[in-house]
Amino acid sequence: MAVFSAYNHDQLIEFLKENAPHAEIHVDDDVSAQHSANGKAQDTISGQILAYVAVGDVDDIRGVLKTAQKFHIAVVPQTADTSTVVGADGIDGAIILSVAKLNHIKEINKDDSLAVVEPGVINQDLDKAARKQGMFYAPDPASKPISAIGGNVSTNAGGLSGVRYGATKDSVLGLKVMLTNGQELKLGGRTFKQAFGYDLTQLFVGSEGTLGIITEVTVKLFPIPVGQTITGIAFFDDMAKLAEGVKAIRNSGLYPSMLEALDGKTVKALDQYEKTDYAQSDQSSLLIFSMDSGSDLKLKTVQKILADYGAWHVNITDDPQEAAKLIQLRRDMLPAVFSNSKYHIMEDMAVPLSKLAEMVAYIDQVGKDLDVDIYTAGHAGDGNLHPTLLWNDQSNPPEKVIEAVRRLFRKTLAFGGTISGEHAVGMSKNQWTNEELGDAVDVLQHQIKNLFDPMGILNPKRKIN
Repeated sequence: MAVFSAYNHDQLIEFLKENAPHAEIHVDDDVSAQHSANGKAQDTISGQILAYVAVGDVDDIRGVLKTAQKFHIAVVPQTADTSTVVGADGIDGAIILSVAKLNHIKEINKDDSLAVVEPGVINQDLDKAARKQGMFYAPDPASKPISAIGGNVSTNAGGLSGVRYGATKDSVLGLKVMLTNGQELKLGGRTFKQAFGYDLTQLFVGSEGTLGIITEVTVKLFPIPVGQTITGIAFFDDMAKLAEGVKAIRNSGLYPSMLEALDGKTVKALDQYEKTDYAQSDQSSLLIFSMDSGSDLKLKTVQKILADYGAWHVNITDDPQEAAKLIQLRRDMLPAVFSNSKYHIMEDMAVPLSKLAEMVAYIDQVGKDLDVDIYTAGHAGDGNLHPTLLWNDQSNPPEKVIEAVRRLFRKTLAFGGTISGEHAVGMSKNQWTNEELGDAVDVLQHQIKNLFDPMGILNPKRKIN
């Protein structure tokens, strides 16, 4: 069948260049390939993107959206390109709109306890800048050194500090967002309390680039706590006993800032990766914990809880360098686990705290029943688990791995949990919207999408299908 297109490829690119004059535009080259498949040039997407566009300013964003609207082209927003759920990979014929070059910290205001940043600012860079003024930025994804604030906001990223400070949404005060028609909205503001109008700020947090392009973020900062931070590790016979110990620490009034769990297989992988000797058995599990400011009473309280719940090989320190080494164990968890196989899927579900021990036991049983290699770690303090499923024989997940994920998802939902605690939905889970949210809410989600993006050009098939 003949298709008579109105414009050829060169005309599209020429219009794009005219309307985004300060952007760096890459067409069919190594740069465009590198950013098409989650930063992995060796992987490929289905088809080929039209262009990778690293915008230089807000007007460039407006120009990209104008081009997309005129020619009905999909737009995939990117910041640091670290999505784990196929949320920022290229789409055939689409424009990748990168805001990575919009990476300026516009303001750090100690008196107002806030910072104003462009979306490309790296999480860790903001935190370091804030600490120079006696403040800190609380959200701490394990990807803190490489992930950007814009992506963190778009996915509502969680992380290591979630047990005390919540997810990214709990630190977002305001946003500037550009809609597909080129209009830039100012949402929220600079106050910690806001009750006027519908909360559109939080609607855009976690929207995964499907409603608009984030151009500026105002975030909450906290003063650095007085006193020495207490950091420690403790081992338990298994993850179920660790989960019970975590529940006791949470309910103790200690207000920990970190409660991270690693199962025995993950600890063994870390030992191989780090050349350490922590693992005692395949079942013994590791808890890494921290409290922002220590005292003798806090120290004695956490020691008693750990003893009451059967912890052993307990090591607690207030030395910053020693603490950094212990926390690095958690940050190195993923590369350590990934080194044990050629292919992997890292999942992300969260259950009510009372169901954590049961969920951990269920994950272990699914691995045994289906003969799937599963390593489990996660943010135990807020019920967020990351079972990682490994295999070697083919690039696509074998059927037993897919079935294992289905079982984990359905058990999570049966427990009243969510199958996306902090990694977002992307394309990996967009077929589960009605199962988690229900049919009526599924329809409402699409109506909201249509209101903000009537032509369906922003990150299509991500978040909702």
